[in-house]
Amino acid sequence: MAEQSFQLYDTTLRDGAQQEGMVLTVEEKLAVARELDGLGVGFIEGGWPGAVPRDTEFFRRARTELDLKHAVLAAFGATRRAGVPASVDPQVRALLAAETPVVTLVAKSHTGHVRDALRTTLAENLSMIGGTVRHLVHAGRRVFVDAEHYFDGYQLNREYALAVVRTAAEAGAETVVLCDTNGGSLPDEVAAVVAETRALTGVQLGIHCHNDTGCAVANTMAAVDAGAVQAQGTAHGYGERCGNADLFTVIANLVLKRGREVVPLERLAGLAATGRAIAELTELPGSGAAPYIGESAFTHKAGLHASALRVDPDLYQHTRPALVGNAMRTLVSDMGGRSSIELKARELGYDVEAGSDEVARAATRVKELENSGYSFESADASFELLLREELTGAPRPQPFEVESWSVSVHGVHGRHGDPSAPGAPGAQDDEVRTEATVRLSVQGRAITATGHGNGPVNALDTALHAALDPCFPALSRLELVDYRVRVLSGETGSSADARVLISYQAGSRRWGTVGVGANTTAASWHALLDAVHYVLLDDPPGRAPDAPAHRVMASVEPTRP
Repeated sequence: MAEQSFQLYDTTLRDGAQQEGMVLTVEEKLAVARELDGLGVGFIEGGWPGAVPRDTEFFRRARTELDLKHAVLAAFGATRRAGVPASVDPQVRALLAAETPVVTLVAKSHTGHVRDALRTTLAENLSMIGGTVRHLVHAGRRVFVDAEHYFDGYQLNREYALAVVRTAAEAGAETVVLCDTNGGSLPDEVAAVVAETRALTGVQLGIHCHNDTGCAVANTMAAVDAGAVQAQGTAHGYGERCGNADLFTVIANLVLKRGREVVPLERLAGLAATGRAIAELTELPGSGAAPYIGESAFTHKAGLHASALRVDPDLYQHTRPALVGNAMRTLVSDMGGRSSIELKARELGYDVEAGSDEVARAATRVKELENSGYSFESADASFELLLREELTGAPRPQPFEVESWSVSVHGVHGRHGDPSAPGAPGAQDDEVRTEATVRLSVQGRAITATGHGNGPVNALDTALHAALDPCFPALSRLELVDYRVRVLSGETGSSADARVLISYQAGSRRWGTVGVGANTTAASWHALLDAVHYVLLDDPPGRAPDAPAHRVMASVEPTRP
């Protein structure tokens, strides 16, 4: 069971939605809420009804479409306007119309904001807070009050900031949340203010931190250690400017570092999956280096690390990745050595002996290839093909042979628009067609196929599918999802000019391949062939698309093309 006395409060759908580039539909907001509920979050702030039409619609639909198992839905809004009774204030009435069990009010606790932003008196602001809270409590709502700009206000006028906390609590607010709205505080300052406020008021406190100093999570932890019983944050730290406290990191820290079971342990194992699901819904991926759930959170590259990890994974990991639904990964590069190769081989499902000649040869070959421009960090498929050759002592199987390939690009110059129109110079566009032809041989049978695309790589990929899918149905699900080129001139000791990294997926499996060469198209062709050979490892011609594929597919999340 989750810790009953602690309030874990998510504000992704309101404060997090202020992130630059985030625009969520009502359907997406409902889906995000379901993900958060599945994780075990205690409170979900759905938005600002009355002020944002989309949020008003969200709360209307939530009443019939959102079956929350763990979380309580909260509506967010402001205190009544100056001089207007709470009972007739339109915004307060919209909060009640949302019909949520909890209402969270934002209230000014900084004297400068009261005078300059609200344009009212300090006394009237306290009356606005107390009157609105009492009205909502009388209507049967649980009320939280977000004391905006609290830490700055506390430094400016401590007595008034404390008066805001007391007024809200005396009116019936269950928790007063101290907000580092500008995100400028540091952990020692936050801890001191929370402890002093708690000692001087006896009020149940929460914490809401922004990340403008990079300390939002640290500030949240400091506040909880100082006695705060509600922690607010957002998925992936989404939010305006530098974002909010990353609630995923806060959750893992509280459970694993403080022993506070704010979500059930069995649900903590779903943390990484929840992060991925929400990133897909928002189309704003979290950082690969995000603590606990990032793709790189338990990824190791240096040979010294790999050598130690082979003995005991805990030597270079502060916790076990499985606890948060993540996994350890080993990157293969020239920075590593035999230990990195051994760990990566085992990660891919190969039983290798420590210090074997095969591992030594693979390590040497990786170093040589990376010196000539290759990079296997994001190309697990290409690495596995190399590894198989060293483990078997034989070249990779050739389910088909390449006789030739060619690409042609045809451009027709065109002019569009009305150049005679005043101020209109006209627009010039070239109609470009790219065609690729591949000549292959499968079990002695010659095959020629042509493909068209929006560029050479797309056309070659299409031609390969046209030639090979009828012979190898497993390839029909292979999809190119990302393509990256990096110029290498001057970077290495070779004459290679470009490195191509291509990412693919087949169903739910994702991986990458690499090609290097003086000609970008040729490098791309070799990366395409690696992808095909990887899918066809151990797969004879004619295998059905849904039959079990190669036993291991390296998991590499691609960037969207």
